[in-house]
Amino acid sequence: MTESRLTGPVRVVGVGLLGASIGLGLRAKGVDVILADASPTHLAIAVDYGAGRAAAAGDRPQLIVVCVPPDVTADVVAAELEAYPEAIVTDVASVKLAVYENLKARGADLSRYIGTHPMAGRERGGPMSGRADLFVGRPWVVAAHGGISYQDGSAIDDLILDLGATLVELTPEQHDAAVALVSHVPQVVSSLMARRLIDAPHASVNLAGQGVRDVTRVAASDPELWVQILGQNSAPVAEILRGYRDDLDRFIDALDNMDAPGARRRIAEELFGGNTGVERLPGKHGVDRRYSSLIVMIDDRPGQLARLFNDVGEAGANIEDLRLEHSPGAQIGLAEISVLPEVQQHLTDELAARGWRIAG
Repeated sequence: MTESRLTGPVRVVGVGLLGASIGLGLRAKGVDVILADASPTHLAIAVDYGAGRAAAAGDRPQLIVVCVPPDVTADVVAAELEAYPEAIVTDVASVKLAVYENLKARGADLSRYIGTHPMAGRERGGPMSGRADLFVGRPWVVAAHGGISYQDGSAIDDLILDLGATLVELTPEQHDAAVALVSHVPQVVSSLMARRLIDAPHASVNLAGQGVRDVTRVAASDPELWVQILGQNSAPVAEILRGYRDDLDRFIDALDNMDAPGARRRIAEELFGGNTGVERLPGKHGVDRRYSSLIVMIDDRPGQLARLFNDVGEAGANIEDLRLEHSPGAQIGLAEISVLPEVQQHLTDELAARGWRIAG
């Protein structure tokens, strides 16, 4: 067990995925974690899983982490600030400015509060989905404001570092603009694209490959939660969507007039713009780098994926990313392996020599 920066106790209010994961991560470092939740069942499950102990009279937490839905975050933070006048309070809601302004308007003690947002999650929620390593290597935003001293806010920094995350400092306005672009608008676009599948013929849906799965993956998210998030960050999201609508209008106009001068050039430039934009996304370990890929055909039977991993390792290559896709109507899968460009040809030759079928 590595030593914790926090002295504790740490009170976690709300033991869903994030709250339970925070508790599990801190307990792994020996920190006394106090759990509270409006649901007795969620609380009991989180305690049984080892995320902490139930709250008791006389608790004096060093730090309080509020992990509740966005529409009640400000209310719960205000109540915790009042109930524990010696504690520093933070929250992990995915929108920061609305919570800060709400607390400021009601006269809450902002000298003991600062909002944060860990950029981590899973497709499943609830305390049973909690993981002690959920935040390792992930960005965790601290939405800084001038009302809290560096010394008082250091407990929040310690929390982030204890859980293995990377601290990123932004203002609440900067945070909300950033997540609107990289999280909230993608959610809207993904959901609207997925709606096109509702009335699509079965023959069309059965042809779905990795492209449509990538675009629609986050469309499975909880609509109720997203109504709350979008409601609290509506202005930045709407601004980006208006720009996106303009892009779509230009693209549609070109498609409707393919024989017009410059139409194909316009389409090519829009697509090339997508290439340029995706190159800016951080890759593994936060390095801006485009990987090369090769697609390996795998028989759909036990042990084949493990054998592929072993052969890639013996070839001296590292898998930077991996996507799996099943071929409709066939007992094979397709593994798209992303590797550094300089090892792609060597790995292709090595795998072919070991009997693997390389698509394309």
